[in-house]
Amino acid sequence: MTDFEQATAARITDEDIERQRLLVGVDTAISMREYVTVANEDAIRAFAVGCGDDNPLFVDPTYGRTTRWGSQIAPPIMAGIVNAPMEGDPVDPDIKKRTAGVFRGIHVFVSGGSWQWFRPIHAGDRLMSFGGIESIEVKESEFAERSVIRIRRYVKLNQRGEIVAVQRIVAILAERKTARERGKYAGIEPAQYSDDDIAAIDAVYEAEVRRGAEPRWFEDVKVGDELGPMAKGPLTETEIIVFHAGGYGFTPYAPTASRLAHQNRRRIPGFYVKNDQGIPDVAQRVHWDSEWAQAVGNPMAYDYGYMRECWLHHLLTDWAGDDGWVVAQADRVQRFNYIGDTHMLRGTVTGTRIDDGRPVVDVELRATNQRGEDTVTGTATIALPSREHGPVALPRPPVELERVAATMF
Repeated sequence: MTDFEQATAARITDEDIERQRLLVGVDTAISMREYVTVANEDAIRAFAVGCGDDNPLFVDPTYGRTTRWGSQIAPPIMAGIVNAPMEGDPVDPDIKKRTAGVFRGIHVFVSGGSWQWFRPIHAGDRLMSFGGIESIEVKESEFAERSVIRIRRYVKLNQRGEIVAVQRIVAILAERKTARERGKYAGIEPAQYSDDDIAAIDAVYEAEVRRGAEPRWFEDVKVGDELGPMAKGPLTETEIIVFHAGGYGFTPYAPTASRLAHQNRRRIPGFYVKNDQGIPDVAQRVHWDSEWAQAVGNPMAYDYGYMRECWLHHLLTDWAGDDGWVVAQADRVQRFNYIGDTHMLRGTVTGTRIDDGRPVVDVELRATNQRGEDTVTGTATIALPSREHGPVALPRPPVELERVAATMF
């Protein structure tokens, strides 16, 4: 059997499903060390730039000191890529042994998730986390004969033991060979652009407005108000690289170099598949290698679901301004975003309300590609300053989570 055949032969089995269920509801300290463990000034700037975000609140320490936050802060969604190892009791050895290698060789797509944010990440904050699998669901899909929907929850803490955020990641686990043989997306052609097309996209970039230091008062917001449009793209391999340079995607399956790549191949040989030159390379290269993406069932390379979550977050923070706070965001990635695709991000205010004394607005979100398809949709809640109620008061984490965090930290 060739390397390619081995890489695409993995199947979702009843045994693997039952072994995965052993981990549902098991919270443990996350011992993994991400590429970024401390959100220092440079790391925050690199992450924001990787998302195409030039907000001075995130990229300029001097500017941050003039705001209500008193320092440079990170885009709240950066909590997803910052993690220092956290000490704690390991998974029960018997469960660890019984779940080793579960779903090995199965392709994983991030299909969205949800966030809650409770306090800012200041320059210099060190983040740790605990969490585990909340649920798994088996289903039949159009893209693969059988798939598993898995939700993981992570609770992010800073060095003071304060809960910064709660992240839930929805992932679809699908069989690679079946996905390739189905060929659902084989008819999609790479996007082509004329000079006029690029000029039209540039015009959207030029017209984008960041709220910045001017407060967006709660009383001035009405149902039906629009957010955007905000342009993203055309997507290139370069943008994927820049997103990685911002800190995303390094563990546990990490693009690495030279000796480190050799060591990684020994650690997880199944993650490496030879390219057409006979060189073992990461299966993760579906995000920048169109030939490999075609081999596993897609017409060309495509982005990360988390990238588009960050794009939607950029739209929200630009609109909210320095004094606003994104309380929550949930999104569903419905289609792939291929190399060459261009997206327009938009939002609509669907409600204004007082939540526990806090003035908030509810927003519906969507990102639409040049084919007119919504590839990701979502919702968000934003707290805004109020002339009547005063500055934004940050939400408090659920009491039960604070209790768990106190035992973990």
